Amino acid sequence: MKRILVVAVLALFGFSVHAQEGFKAGANIGLPVGDASDWSDFSIGLDVAHHWEVADSFSAGVAAGFTNAVTKKIAGVKIDDVQFLPIAASGRFAAGEDFSLGADIGYAIGINEGNDGGFYYRPIVGYKVGWDMEINLSYTGISMDESSWNTVNLGVLFTL
Repeated sequence: MKRILVVAVLALFGFSVHAQEGFKAGANIGLPVGDASDWSDFSIGLDVAHHWEVADSFSAGVAAGFTNAVTKKIAGVKIDDVQFLPIAASGRFAAGEDFSLGADIGYAIGINEGNDGGFYYRPIVGYKVGWDMEINLSYTGISMDESSWNTVNLGVLFTL
């Protein structure tokens, strides 16, 4: 089931690349908070999204990414990194000429062994630093069966 979902998302983004309008790609670093900070000191991630203008100051679309949380040694044993592939509906509101507010809501597929993933949400604040570049601050929450994985992230996003 996970493989079918991944193939479907990649096909969707493959189609979006041809359109070019509203396609964005970037990277982020994150600091785990809450339960996640017991297992990891930092995470790195890649983001892709495609937004379509719905109104003058609002756009909606799809987003996906990859996150790898580098795990700590626990009792002298290094465990596998925690990895997620989030797939989400995405919305952005232009709160001014350079600021945007938004959120991504969907599901984060767990990639590493024993990780089933969970409900994914990511509120985000962006600041345009140029015509095609944005610096953003976000909070990622992944609610799993008996725990959660949360990070505070700083990222850069480029409009292609």
